[in-house]
Formats: sequence, C-alpha cells, structure tokens
Amino acid sequence: MEIYTNVKTLERGNVNMSKFERFEDIAAWKEGCRLATRIYEITKTEKFSKDWGLKEQIQRAAVSIPSNISEGFERDSRQEFIRFLFIAKGSAGEVRTQLYIAKNLEYIDARAFDELIDKAKYVSSLIANLIKYLRER
Repeated sequence: MEIYTNVKTLERGNVNMSKFERFEDIAAWKEGCRLATRIYEITKTEKFSKDWGLKEQIQRAAVSIPSNISEGFERDSRQEFIRFLFIAKGSAGEVRTQLYIAKNLEYIDARAFDELIDKAKYVSSLIANLIKYLRER
C-alpha cells in the first residue's frame, strides 16, 4: 500500500505530499518508537521500577503507539490503517495521563515530565495530521 504523506508538510496544511511504502518511513512511527524507548529508560529508575502496575501500564501504552501504527499500515486497507491510527492516538493520551500520575508520585522530575509530555503531544499531533490527511483522500 502506498500512503502519501510528509509530516512536516502536513503540519503546514500543504497538500504537496511525498509517498512512503513502509511503516518505517512514517514520522509518527519513528517518534513513537523514540517515545517508547524514553519511557523504558525512565521506568528503570528506582522509585518508578518499584511500582510494577504503573510501570507496566505506561510501558505497554508507549509500545502500543508505534505497534498500532505499523499493524494498521500492514493491513493494506486505508480504513483499517485509520482505525489503528486512532488506537495509537489513544495510547499517546494514555501515556500522558500516566506521566501526570508518575510526576504526582514523584517518580519523575519536572524536566523529564516536560520532555516526555511534549514528546507524547508531538506524537499525537503527527498521528492526528496523518488521520486527517487519509480521511480527506
């Protein structure tokens, strides 16, 4: 399946899209992988690692973002891809909620919180822009 998109172009609302043929070329997938990696790094800290429930939940939600993007893309159906993008976007919101809880419990400091919240919002916006583009085609 060929999907036409360029995230920087999408953010500006321009319709001059470039195509990609692999999910590995999707900016939202790349950024989702980076976010998941950072989540795994911060959950290794002593305080966070002792809260098994929150640690496991935020890790699963973070991994779910790029996983759903790739799964939807591999379904070879625009509608299925859009459906899985919505699931990935929901997972990004879930990560944000769990980051607020982690901050309130003092598992992460303000700097790490701000970095990760911004990254999660960015991933969510990339996904939203891709959904919007796919729906308009």
